[in-house]
Amino acid sequence: MIRHLKKGLLTLFLITGLTSGQTFAQKQLFPEAPGMVSYTYRNQFAQDVPGTLDVLKGLGITDIEFSSLFKQTPDGLRKMCDARGIKCSSYGVSYEDLVNKTDEVGKAALTLGAKYVRISSIPHKGAFTLENAKQAVADFNKYGKLLKDKYGLTFIYHNHGFEFEPYQDGTLYDYLLKNTDPKYVGMELDILWAFFPGQDPAQLLAKYSNRYKALHMKDLKKGVERGSLSGTTAKDNDVILGTGQIDIPAVIKAARKAGVKHYYIEDESSSAVTQVPESIKYLNSLKKD
Repeated sequence: MIRHLKKGLLTLFLITGLTSGQTFAQKQLFPEAPGMVSYTYRNQFAQDVPGTLDVLKGLGITDIEFSSLFKQTPDGLRKMCDARGIKCSSYGVSYEDLVNKTDEVGKAALTLGAKYVRISSIPHKGAFTLENAKQAVADFNKYGKLLKDKYGLTFIYHNHGFEFEPYQDGTLYDYLLKNTDPKYVGMELDILWAFFPGQDPAQLLAKYSNRYKALHMKDLKKGVERGSLSGTTAKDNDVILGTGQIDIPAVIKAARKAGVKHYYIEDESSSAVTQVPESIKYLNSLKKD
């Protein structure tokens, strides 16, 4: 009798605990582990690739976007990730490699297990111009189609701030979105590099909701003036998520509505190692309305 009672109480406890945990997760805006851009840990990766992957695994990170191979072969890097249950979902390369080494890039991305090939800038001198944008559109459509047709990969472009030069009733970023083929060209929104030039990342996600595949999650230090189209700011202006100027909850809500699947933390600062755990803690503390 007592044994059956204890068993019943234990079952009730487990069910109650599970229900409580489920309820808590349902109330969280961001209950999952975020992804990570390898550039955040570039200095650590340069010294010790497997050790740095262990650090990421310890933080609960299982989704990574590699911006470099860090002197490893794609196969070797893939094996190190597989051993730790980490998946490379995106592979970042230069514009030049996209155009001149498309097959090499495609093969490396497939070996890594990536779904996306990403570039994060467009070559130009001085202010970004319509001519620069037209050339980018032509290249994005051409090489995006090649990557899709030959390798089954999706090309994505990561904004860097300079694209928001005024053009007609919008910006040259709008021109890029409107003139690239959605079948072959997706977007990765770097929320700092949208906010810093004066844009609203949440509004961009709502406006072009079907185009965004991934986000770079970062925050801009309070007091830093916005409005520059230079595409550059001090790296230490990257701060712990939620402590800067960007409305992170609004961005995440808009990204959820847009169907974004990958939320990579990118922290370029010299304090990234200490800031990243706090950013993850902040994300997991957010509650739904």
